[in-house]
Amino acid sequence: MKRRDFLKGAGVMVVGFSAWGAAEFAAQAPGFNGTGSNALDSWLGIAADGSVTVYTGKCELGTGLYTAQVQLIAEELSVPLSRVKLIQCDTALTPDQGTTSGAQSHPTNFNQANLAQACATAREALKQLASSRLAVTADRLDVNDGVVSVKSNGSQKVSYGESIGGKKFNLALDANAKRKPASEWTILGKPIPRLDIPAMATGQFEYVHNVRVPGMLHGQVVRPPAVGASVMSVDESSVRNLPGVVKVVVKKNFVGVVAEKPWQAIQAANKLKVEWTSGVGLPKQADFHDFMRNQKETRDTFQVNSKDVAEKLTGAAKVVKATYHYPYQMHGSFASSCAVADVQASSATIWSASQAVFPLRSSAAMVLGLRAQDVHVIFKMGSGCYGCNAADTVSYDAAILSQAAGRPVRVQLSRKDEMISENYGYAFVQDEKAGVGADGTILAWDHEAWSPVYGNRPGANQPGNVITGSLAGFEPAAFAPRSPAPDPTNFANNSNATPSYYRGGTGTVSSLRVLTHNIRSPFFTGPLRSPERLQNTFAHESFMDEIAAAVSADPVAYRLKHLADPRLIDVVKAAAKAANWETRPSPKSGNRRTGIASGRGISCVLYEGDNGYCAMVAEVDVNQDSGVVKVQRLVIAEDCGPISNPDGLRNQLEGGALQGMSRALLEEVTWDSSKVTSIDWRTYHPLFLDADIPKIETVLLNRTDVRANGAGETAVTVAPAAIANAIFDATGARVREVPFTPERVKAALAERK
Repeated sequence: MKRRDFLKGAGVMVVGFSAWGAAEFAAQAPGFNGTGSNALDSWLGIAADGSVTVYTGKCELGTGLYTAQVQLIAEELSVPLSRVKLIQCDTALTPDQGTTSGAQSHPTNFNQANLAQACATAREALKQLASSRLAVTADRLDVNDGVVSVKSNGSQKVSYGESIGGKKFNLALDANAKRKPASEWTILGKPIPRLDIPAMATGQFEYVHNVRVPGMLHGQVVRPPAVGASVMSVDESSVRNLPGVVKVVVKKNFVGVVAEKPWQAIQAANKLKVEWTSGVGLPKQADFHDFMRNQKETRDTFQVNSKDVAEKLTGAAKVVKATYHYPYQMHGSFASSCAVADVQASSATIWSASQAVFPLRSSAAMVLGLRAQDVHVIFKMGSGCYGCNAADTVSYDAAILSQAAGRPVRVQLSRKDEMISENYGYAFVQDEKAGVGADGTILAWDHEAWSPVYGNRPGANQPGNVITGSLAGFEPAAFAPRSPAPDPTNFANNSNATPSYYRGGTGTVSSLRVLTHNIRSPFFTGPLRSPERLQNTFAHESFMDEIAAAVSADPVAYRLKHLADPRLIDVVKAAAKAANWETRPSPKSGNRRTGIASGRGISCVLYEGDNGYCAMVAEVDVNQDSGVVKVQRLVIAEDCGPISNPDGLRNQLEGGALQGMSRALLEEVTWDSSKVTSIDWRTYHPLFLDADIPKIETVLLNRTDVRANGAGETAVTVAPAAIANAIFDATGARVREVPFTPERVKAALAERK
């Protein structure tokens, strides 16, 4: 009997396995990867007691997705929430759905495919089984609480367990199986509290940090002291006599120690004598934006090129110009990354908080010299990420150390190692230029940007994209210069590099040039919540305000004048209405030039060009003497299609807004001539727990007649521009560099007219 068949038949036993027990059981069928995503049995099974076990390749990262998926399953199958057992992101059990990222889980699983389609297919199949058993046509049957009954005679019924309990469906997903209409929802669309919170609050939830397996050792890594440094020598005798030390591990430039206890591993890592080369040296941080702009090797891309921008700018009544700067930022996960690995001679099991268990399975196999099918990756929730923190690299750390030690090894990074081991969010320099006509209408828009890249998510075959893979000898994705940029062949706005006001997207401006230059980064880079989208939207939406100010137009009215998409128009109107927007140009006339000044600003986006509509109004107070900005109120309007859980959606919007505020006001990676210097909570400054946070209000536009979109990354995307625009409205000073530190705000105040 295979593991999945046993779990389906046993029902409640699914939740009874410890991490070790599950791994032992999975080892009976190494490399098992379901029966294909088009097979119904790869998605769900029903036990004899009527409980439903469902498998998903999209994992809970703190977004409430676990609860929303359980709601979807319960709704489509007409069973209580308590009867659903959801198994997420386990390469021995679940379908391969790639990476959980980019607010793509709802579009992937909640429309007419994948998990939603599997549940609809199962419901229709169960009705057909009951139809045969009860000798009535399927249209005469009702389904409620996992029981199919005859509409005219409720005593004629058959439960799911009686129909198929413990057996396979042996069916493909049915593309014609219809989802339940939203008008019939009784579970989906309701504000169900998160199902995992009680276990978290009572200390029963098993994070990856809590995984323990028999015989487990503890590891610590020894990272290079300078960027680009290589190992010259390792003196193992320097820690030989320390208590508990089991092994010193060196694999090319990867160095680590394994010990019996965590503290012993930490002590050994700190005392191990390693000679390193001096590293490659880093550009001056103060000059970094000029450094980016002046690189000779670039990879150039046109997102849009109407080829008439220069001509239109020449004929414009007024030309507006501005440049925006955005720094490297880090995830700054509250708890440092952790993983546990048990690597045997020909197989491996890895417990990881990776957002991409199947790609990790393949790339970890490369690192270990194993076949992908012999690596089993089990997702365990870790510290908040929304991108590419050190979850994948610490999985490689644990795997390399376990393989060398011959026993299971747990690695939890130190705070410093966490902060120098992750892939940072992208820095940017962005030039904006627009020409307006005599009536104030935008005639042409030119956007040119420079951004450094190096590495990324490791994916299935690029372990060198993160620091451990690189240290272990694997190359990151090659940087391929390309200049001049080729003409674009199609329009897509996945990175939001194109302003929302382009006629080919959601707006009315037909003359547009969007040119991006990637350069090679001195640091590893990768996705950080709303990668590129936030940086681009900060520039576009700040600049839209600058254009409106140049023609003395109200910022909301001016946006509406240049938007064409009715759903984007609706969220702008909804946010403005909820905020009691005062229609007038910015900055606010009569504002005092000393002391506290108050203002409001707006920003909007269609995230990724097709994945969620959002607008935000920010209200701020600016202390013009100190330069301190205090955000008093944020009003968010969101349209992500049919809402699966309004409480969960509000939580995501509020959390995203606060993270966007943190990144706008506080966060910046720092470095000196050789190394990163933002290595702890004294040197990297996110919004702390005791922060004075604003009042946050949300307006949810629930559209049940369209596809489900994502929402997890929309509010964070619009926050920096909304705050910058509010600062301008309050003071007449334009801040164009993130973060808006008191020093930068005071400098902008000094430059205002």
